[in-house]
Amino acid sequence: MYGVVLWSDKEDHKAVIWCEDHGDLAYYSASGESAFDGVSLDAGDLVLFNLSEGKNVRVATNPQLVAQQQFSGLADSICGADSAKAMPSEGQNNVVQFAPRGRERLAS
Repeated sequence: MYGVVLWSDKEDHKAVIWCEDHGDLAYYSASGESAFDGVSLDAGDLVLFNLSEGKNVRVATNPQLVAQQQFSGLADSICGADSAKAMPSEGQNNVVQFAPRGRERLAS
């Protein structure tokens, strides 16, 4: 699965990833690995990873960096969103539209 790193802690080797399927967030933890193993994840990185689902959590394993800082402002954009504007009024759907970027535009 592809996803974007929203938060990471390099010292603890942990990250929270927003998944391409827009389901629950996935959590990555490289516990037991040394600081020299694996990929270094930073907020905004586009990653490819394996996903497993437990009872209460989605777990990302084997992350591979696809594009560094591809979505560097995503976490700040989400946190800074005006929730009153983002919430649909009665009769509207609940989809928040994002402006397309470059080649990522979807054919209609």
